[in-house]
Amino acid sequence: QVQLVESGGGLVQAGGSLRLSCAASGRFIRINTMGWYRQAPGKQRELVAAITSGGSTNYGDSVKGRFTISRDNAKNTVYLQMDSLKPEDTAVYVCNANIAIAILTTRSYWGQGTQVTVSS
Repeated sequence: QVQLVESGGGLVQAGGSLRLSCAASGRFIRINTMGWYRQAPGKQRELVAAITSGGSTNYGDSVKGRFTISRDNAKNTVYLQMDSLKPEDTAVYVCNANIAIAILTTRSYWGQGTQVTVSS
């Protein structure tokens, strides 16, 4: 069984920084794309950033230039460095990973979410 465990959320003042981590554990063959999504109250879930196993990245327009996604394949972990945080970044951040659990079998997994609150 695959699990994604997130850490690093919290409360920070506007302009501050936070670093989120998400580690995958369990039995699998390979982790493909990993990413972070967020959902604020009353809003739809949106992509924050994603990174492929080869290191190619993709960012949501609202975080470009402020957030950086990276991953450590040896540790099965993805990170999200969030700088210059704004109150509108306040949301529950959820980790996602596309994981091959068997030959020709790939599934999408989600973490439990971590709250990020940015005060003005």
